[in-house]
Amino acid sequence: IQINIWGCLDIITDFLCFSLFYQLGGCGILGVGIWLAVTQGNFATLSSSFPSLSAANLLIVTGTFVMIIGFVGCIGAIKENKCLLLSFFIMLLIIFLLELTVVILFFVYTDKIDKYAQRDLKKGLHLYGTDGNIGLTNAWSIIQTDFRCCGVSNYTDWFEVYNTTRVPDSCCLEFSENCGLHSPGTWWKAPCYETVKIWLQENLLAVGIFGLCTAMVQV
Repeated sequence: IQINIWGCLDIITDFLCFSLFYQLGGCGILGVGIWLAVTQGNFATLSSSFPSLSAANLLIVTGTFVMIIGFVGCIGAIKENKCLLLSFFIMLLIIFLLELTVVILFFVYTDKIDKYAQRDLKKGLHLYGTDGNIGLTNAWSIIQTDFRCCGVSNYTDWFEVYNTTRVPDSCCLEFSENCGLHSPGTWWKAPCYETVKIWLQENLLAVGIFGLCTAMVQV
């Protein structure tokens, strides 16, 4: 009987540690999201169709959801409440199934997603530098500078935005004020969409390993 009692205590302790770790992870994600929202505004909001789809908002929502799940697991383990523990496992299962569904849909509809994303990003270029869109402006400036690219599919994407042969200064090979008014020979030629996509593909192994570890933990 003692062995069974100690075995149950070990299981409860392990489960409590896992739930607590899950909740602390949620707190960390939420904290980063709040920090981004406070310091960077709507940073990384590139979509004109979904202006609320920013890095800060995504992290805040994800962190809050993970915290709630971890909290349910912790309380369930402490109280040894079967209902709460069952709810915890069901929520983890739902998250796992949603992740699996998103991955499958992404690979099935890759071409359509590419076309829609490029069209939406080009529409968002027209909001660059306008009032109330500091997040989108900062995001494009950082992406073009760090990835050494210009425009969604070509630097000519900016010509429609400015109605003239001009690009943002972040497109310049050597940054200087109003360098976007110079000749195309002084601008980055690589398309940002393909450049970022290639970077993601090259780092897909790391992303895949992270996703697999997350899924295995949830299982």
